[in-house]
Amino acid sequence: MTPQDISPSRDVEKTGSSISGEPVFVVVGKLRRPHGIRGEMKTTVLTDFPQALKKGQEVFVGERHHPLLIRSTRWHGDDMLIAFEEYSDRDEVGVHRNHKLFMRLEDLPPLPEGEFHTHELIGLKVVTENGQDLGSLIEILETGANDVYLVRDSRGKENLLPVIEEVVLGVDLEKGEILVHLLPGLL
Repeated sequence: MTPQDISPSRDVEKTGSSISGEPVFVVVGKLRRPHGIRGEMKTTVLTDFPQALKKGQEVFVGERHHPLLIRSTRWHGDDMLIAFEEYSDRDEVGVHRNHKLFMRLEDLPPLPEGEFHTHELIGLKVVTENGQDLGSLIEILETGANDVYLVRDSRGKENLLPVIEEVVLGVDLEKGEILVHLLPGLL
């Protein structure tokens, strides 16, 4: 899919964007705790692009987007150990324990055609192939099998739509719409 936890906030202060609704910073990980004595942090990777987390890459830590430069990375089980140029021991880097790790959206590899970042989809109108307005996409839920769109109509009623070929027919960013086909029993 796309990088996880792209802030869907429309607040320019939180996203760092000069264009309302367009985030600049994307969450790519969560720094957990120091590991060893050389300033490495155990990090949960929250992106489909872990290759973007590499030596020399500028990243940003915490809600204030404090800039840091990656010194090294290596896998440690399911987590990644990341060291930053600015820190050489565990006590120094420990101040970032449990902070989110961000990258600029422009620093991530381009998505394949037909794939979209979460922030591009949130807020789009969801319509059936027959023109029925189902509401707006408010959240994308990740499940084991496939993602699920959470759609809320004007009355506040919510519906869940699986993100599968048989249901999601297309996305038109220019029209601001997601075209869907309703399988029997979906609503």
